[in-house]
Amino acid sequence: MADFTDEDLSGSRLTRVDLSNTRFERVHLEHVELIDSEMYDMTIRGTDLIGVRMHGVEIVDLDIVGEVVKLTVNGVDVASFVQDELDRRHPGRAAMRPTDPDGYRAAWDLLEELWAGTVERARRLDPALLHESVDGEWSFIETLRHLAFATDAWLSRAILGDPSPWHPLELPWDQMPDTPGIPRDRAARPSLEEVLELRESRRDAVRRYLDRLTSEALERDTVPVEGPGWPPPESFPVAQCLRTILNEEWEHRLYAERDLAVLESRSSV
Repeated sequence: MADFTDEDLSGSRLTRVDLSNTRFERVHLEHVELIDSEMYDMTIRGTDLIGVRMHGVEIVDLDIVGEVVKLTVNGVDVASFVQDELDRRHPGRAAMRPTDPDGYRAAWDLLEELWAGTVERARRLDPALLHESVDGEWSFIETLRHLAFATDAWLSRAILGDPSPWHPLELPWDQMPDTPGIPRDRAARPSLEEVLELRESRRDAVRRYLDRLTSEALERDTVPVEGPGWPPPESFPVAQCLRTILNEEWEHRLYAERDLAVLESRSSV
């Protein structure tokens, strides 16, 4: 079995090649052509698909979970249909796109209420199940650890200017390159109470910031923070940073609810 790591294979031509059971990780595919090829039972996770054109294809049982900005199927942009249907299915989802300070505060109120119900649901399970992965996704505990990281990234670092706000239990997304100073301890097994204590401190920080948020502050850009970390040392609209936090909270709660249902079925067997 060939193993290619940290190699430049750009310009390669693969013709009548069998790549079954191949793993591509952190691979850069730009200006790539797939012609008369077969793609069966594939999993694409944590990958950006930008400017991809698929013509003359047969698509059967394609499942897409992610942020869909523009998706054209046979000449029809279906992204808006997907957005409207998700808003219909999940009342409150539209509130995660606020435009003024009161809207951000209302969105956070809703998230706190919804997460309280999700955590209570998790408490009814055997604590060991909260460390279990469902279909290769993060466990419930890991999800909470990641949300603490997201808050520190976009509030503590990007908005408030702390270059290194990380707690040892925080967890960046899996595809993020190892970065000096940012923790990534996937082997840690903290209790639910430990993680909730960390999470509560980060959520309190969001609440304090939103309580004093003004329209003027919402329209500003952040001051770049130097040093390694996430996000990179760039300037971002404050509104974008806050929207990212809201989106992380909203989407990961839905994932958690989905996986808790699976764990509940396991515990009842």
